[in-house]
Amino acid sequence: MLRLTLTLGLLASPAVAGDYIAFHSPSGNIHCAMASGDGWDNVRCDMSDLTPSYRKQPADCEFDWGSSFAVDLTGKGYLACVSDAVADENGLELGYGKSISLAGFTCTSEKSGMTCTNPGGHGFAIAKAKQRVF
Repeated sequence: MLRLTLTLGLLASPAVAGDYIAFHSPSGNIHCAMASGDGWDNVRCDMSDLTPSYRKQPADCEFDWGSSFAVDLTGKGYLACVSDAVADENGLELGYGKSISLAGFTCTSEKSGMTCTNPGGHGFAIAKAKQRVF
C-alpha cells in the first residue's frame, strides 16, 4: 500500500497523483519531484539560478549537469546528469518551514533552501549560494 504524507495542511492537489509529487519552493528557483514505484524510487530537484558548488562535469555525462540533485531509496545524494526538467506549473508550492514525504523520502523547504533525504538519512541540501550532497 502506498503511504503518502503531506505536512502542508492540504488534503489533495492536482500535482499529487498516486506515486508522483511535483512541488517547488516559494521563490520558484527550486523545482522537485518525488516518485515511488515502477522502478522510480527517488527525489530530484532542479535549480534555475545558482552559484555551483560542483564544477567538474563527469566525462560520461553528455547532458546537463550541476543544477540537478537527486537521491535514490538507498545510497547517498548525487548530482544528476539530465536531459529533461522536473518543473511542473501545476506542482505544489512547498511553503517555507513545511515538509513533504512519500515512501520514506522527505523534503523540507526553508528560506535557506531545500533539503531532501531518503529513509537512510542521505540526500542533498541545496540553495542558490551553496549545494551539498550527503
